[in-house]
Amino acid sequence: MGYRIAIIGATGAVGREILKILAERNFPIREIVALASPRSTGKEISFGDKKILRVQNLETFNFNGWDIALSSPGATISSIYSPKAAKAGCIVIDNTSYFRMEPDVPLVVPEVNPKDLRKIKRNIVANPNCSTIQMVVALKPLHDLFKIKRIVVSTYQATGGAGKKGMDELYTQTKSSLVGDSISIHSFTKQIAFNCIPHIDKFMPDGSTKEEWKMNVETKKILDPDINVFATCVRVPVFIGHGEAITIECEHPINLNKAKNALRNAEGVVVYDKQEDSGYITQIEAAGEDASYVSRLRIDPTVPNGLGLWCVSDNLRKGAALNTVQIAEKLIEMDLISKK
Repeated sequence: MGYRIAIIGATGAVGREILKILAERNFPIREIVALASPRSTGKEISFGDKKILRVQNLETFNFNGWDIALSSPGATISSIYSPKAAKAGCIVIDNTSYFRMEPDVPLVVPEVNPKDLRKIKRNIVANPNCSTIQMVVALKPLHDLFKIKRIVVSTYQATGGAGKKGMDELYTQTKSSLVGDSISIHSFTKQIAFNCIPHIDKFMPDGSTKEEWKMNVETKKILDPDINVFATCVRVPVFIGHGEAITIECEHPINLNKAKNALRNAEGVVVYDKQEDSGYITQIEAAGEDASYVSRLRIDPTVPNGLGLWCVSDNLRKGAALNTVQIAEKLIEMDLISKK
């Protein structure tokens, strides 16, 4: 016997990816339901190779008797329906930004801080931001070895992070540029085709963007509150996959071989680091894969105990859907959820 699973926001890019991953990983499911807005009610959506789900109306759905809700409908919708599902006794794993910094809601990356799942109080667990997830997966083994004090990170984030509309805009603008048509801008603040935009989410009072703020506060909540993070987040003309150039400053002296071995042995990390042409992983190679890939490891001689690295991951997969499913798997493994 398996679990009764509700997918909130099932017709979106992340929701579809969650359904795909649940099927791939043979998640123990007794019954599954796809939920979305009234305009999507009645649509058919694939689950695995053979099963088709008919989308039900989120607004009228009764969560009583359901075990787990995997939620990614956007923060505004989630603020209404995640608490509703949680109140009905459903464990909600929420992939939106709405609950992440709530002090009584665990913010979890299973490879990094699974013990925080024991702190569930409101039947809600938050899934971190995509750019944070891949970074903390890569940095956890280094923090355990050398104790990280400071992180400076520059991100190269795919348009997929802005959803289907972001990817569509990159495609449309690229095609228009190549044939000499005028460029229309809707999803981003400037043209994204053949360009980079150092602006993701709204600006904060200190001049940072909210994406940069998220990387700071989420890393502190997940990894260590004493770590200082300075982030610059950039949207790049890539469909899927975030890249990150990361420099860390640590309390203890860095041993490069020990760092590489720790990363090679870490769950969720793949090291591909050759000092030669093509001896590193790029976004296009990480697309569709589960890991945080680490390359370009080298000592930073400009700061005490400094180390630099390049990290890439599929932002829709590990950065959203996979991490959500892994949290559910960890809850079962830790015997923190019971079947109804």
